[in-house]
Amino acid sequence: MNLALKHSLNRRAFLRGTGVALSLPLLDAMRPAFGASAPTLKRRLVAICTTLGIHPQFLFPAGTGRGYQPSPYSQVIEAFRNDFTLFSGLTHPEVDGGHASEASYLTAAPHPGNSGFKNSISLDQFAAERLTPDTRFASLTLSTGGGSLSWTRSGVQIPADERPSKLFAKLFLDGTPDEVKQQVRKLKDGQSIMDTVSDQAKSLQRSVGPQDREKLDQYFTSVRELEQRLVKSEAWATRPKPKVAMKPPTDPANRADIIGYARPMFDLAHLALQTDSTRIVTLRLQGHNQIPPIDGVTQDWHNLSHHGKDPNKLDELAIIEKAELAELKSFLKNLKSSAEDGANLLDRTAILYGSNLGNSSSHDTKNMPIVVAGGGFKHGQHLAFDPNSPPPLCNLYVQMLRQLGVDVSGFGSAKATSIPGFTG
Repeated sequence: MNLALKHSLNRRAFLRGTGVALSLPLLDAMRPAFGASAPTLKRRLVAICTTLGIHPQFLFPAGTGRGYQPSPYSQVIEAFRNDFTLFSGLTHPEVDGGHASEASYLTAAPHPGNSGFKNSISLDQFAAERLTPDTRFASLTLSTGGGSLSWTRSGVQIPADERPSKLFAKLFLDGTPDEVKQQVRKLKDGQSIMDTVSDQAKSLQRSVGPQDREKLDQYFTSVRELEQRLVKSEAWATRPKPKVAMKPPTDPANRADIIGYARPMFDLAHLALQTDSTRIVTLRLQGHNQIPPIDGVTQDWHNLSHHGKDPNKLDELAIIEKAELAELKSFLKNLKSSAEDGANLLDRTAILYGSNLGNSSSHDTKNMPIVVAGGGFKHGQHLAFDPNSPPPLCNLYVQMLRQLGVDVSGFGSAKATSIPGFTG
């Protein structure tokens, strides 16, 4: 390798000409010369929730361990059997409230159906806080409609990107020079405001007592952290966005077209991870009180989820839920076919796929259907736990955080740092 070339290329190298900037993939020439330290291992997290449940009798297989017999639903992703683990018997203690439990899917905050409910930070935002990844977006919050899975530390729901066309533009289309300047100007205005607030906080600190001084010190630390984030955002605002081969998607005209919305969201999530635009993604797969345009489905999804064990409804429900799992299968395939540093994106991406409802027909929130794929875990098994004495799902969340590189001993309702039988 020519040393001049090796030293002239870095991880964010571009080819430029007449207004075009094409980002390069990771090349050997971009690595440190002469056996220097290996590139930092990038770990990623994707959390997905299907808000109208996953019929447990069709998901949970017969048998446990590695010799389980595929279920009707696990059969859809059977090609990736050694890349995922099925969990049954897990739950969020004290999370009730039927559909309201969706708010606690990634937080485990108790009693989401109560009038005085206040949420806590979600798994993805906790990871983003601790890891502070050097990416354009600290996290992406996606949805096929009706809200998001992500919540701030103060319990505020983060708005979701719900339109594939706008998400594509956000990820991959550069603004005009004037638009970029305007964005930078806004950030600089924010910084000047923060400077003013900092001066006021310092002045006030000198005239208050010890307890107030401690509160102000915490506030001042938050101000400094916000300034750092603004500076980082300004740097990203002037960098060209990555170029991808995918054509800009069009938004489905029919809001009931659940697969028409889910497919481009999965595709864009894959591209966002592949281009290292983010390393943390949540995706809310929203059900509707409408009939989805899927062959064999004649009733609205919400009605089918309240099947009451009616075999005809269960047959149609299975068509919808298998179609969703087929999109998950495509996502796994895309990640596994994307090479990175001698491995692939699936090995580096921990994927949580499940639902806040264990039994959507009765609004039961126990025995939640959970699948974990990728992320460097040892997969290929069904781990079944006693639903009458279940481990908290947050035990798994802590284990996933630790696998990401977050030094943490607890999260939410966790009572341990791992799930028995599940290893990295």
